[in-house]
Amino acid sequence: MASALEWGSRGRQFKSVRPDQIILNMQTVNIGLIGFGTIGKGVVKILCNKQALLSEKLGVNLALKFVCDQDITTSRGVSLEKDILTTDVSKVLCDPQIQVVIELIGGIQPAKDFILKALENKKYVITANKALLAECGDEIFAAAYANGVDVYFEASVGGGIPVIKALREGLISNKVKSIYSIINGTSNYILSMMSQQGCDFKTSLKQAQDKGYAEKDPDLDINGLDSAHKIAILSRMCFRQKIEFKDIFVQGISNIALDDIRYAEELEFKIKLLAIAKQNEEYLDVRVHPAFLPKKHLLSNVEGVFNAVFINTDLAGEMLFYGRGAGELPTASAVVSDFCDIVKRLSLPQALDQQDVDLKARIKKVSTITDISTRYYIRFLAVDEPGVLAKIANILGRLRISIHSVMQKGRRQSGVPIVMMTHKAKEADVQEALIQMNSLNVIKAAPVVIRIEDGE
Repeated sequence: MASALEWGSRGRQFKSVRPDQIILNMQTVNIGLIGFGTIGKGVVKILCNKQALLSEKLGVNLALKFVCDQDITTSRGVSLEKDILTTDVSKVLCDPQIQVVIELIGGIQPAKDFILKALENKKYVITANKALLAECGDEIFAAAYANGVDVYFEASVGGGIPVIKALREGLISNKVKSIYSIINGTSNYILSMMSQQGCDFKTSLKQAQDKGYAEKDPDLDINGLDSAHKIAILSRMCFRQKIEFKDIFVQGISNIALDDIRYAEELEFKIKLLAIAKQNEEYLDVRVHPAFLPKKHLLSNVEGVFNAVFINTDLAGEMLFYGRGAGELPTASAVVSDFCDIVKRLSLPQALDQQDVDLKARIKKVSTITDISTRYYIRFLAVDEPGVLAKIANILGRLRISIHSVMQKGRRQSGVPIVMMTHKAKEADVQEALIQMNSLNVIKAAPVVIRIEDGE
């Protein structure tokens, strides 16, 4: 039976290219897909729906030869011929007729072994696997170079936002100065709900889960690790530096309280989970954490599940890449875009990207969080008695932390909330101040600190 994609009562065929279907004098590119989940299903849909258009634009016949998954019985709403579906991954990795392998299973293993085997067999690889590239990218790219092929990964950052392609091609002559990004839709949705609807963190997280924006176990998103994987990939591309994932400072949003959201609004700021990468003469500054961002900044207007990457370069200046950072079709669109680039490379061979080979000669220290200097928002709960501010000011003064403003937010039964904004200070000094402040008997709860960024 012919493979068909069901659109209501209408079907559209996508199947292996047979001799009677091949357009004469047109090359056939065979594809092997590993992972038939949400994104894999989206890839099949696009290849089916756009098959004629893609063939016309690329000048090749497209043949989806194998789709491999552990589960090939559950319906995905996409019907494929039985000889295309398989649970045997070696059919994809070892078939000499397959030129392109698409890996969409995620995680480190067995995805890493699958990709390395595909590269060893001289196959181009497309992946959306941000965790694998962030933690094992050097090994993956070195294997690609050694075997004369390449790895494409547009879908690993920002879903359908073409930021990887822009950095790789459109901005090739630019030196990137900084990246400020909102690249986790789950966390951004939660913070947006807290700001717009006045919901606390737990309620906003539950809303995100109910709408399918957050996983049942949301730790990877709300703890900042998903954003850290993505900024590691962007940093590697932009700064051509070897980055150990463990060196990236990561802090999530689970400790952000509704009070912090409200005080930020009063002070003309928004709280966003930012993934930041900057370079100076001494080190790379790569980190993920919640931050106060001025309302006038473009990133402050990125709400809900949308992602945005704000890049500043020496030639093109500032630019914003904005769109849906996840979802079946946006992410699958990025995968298909990579496939089209590979087809062009197969048709017109070109030099491999040397940035992805051996970066050992270009290692630059990744800063620790204590190396940075910025402004800070500090909120603490104090007992209601004279002399509290004097004791706190004394600690800050000894550590060379200058106070920009202080607000006392009324009285509560539990104590007096006090909000401070500092001038620029060293993180190491602020952390020491927090330790000393927390030891005072006039402080009733551990102070909350959020860094302030201007996005420049």
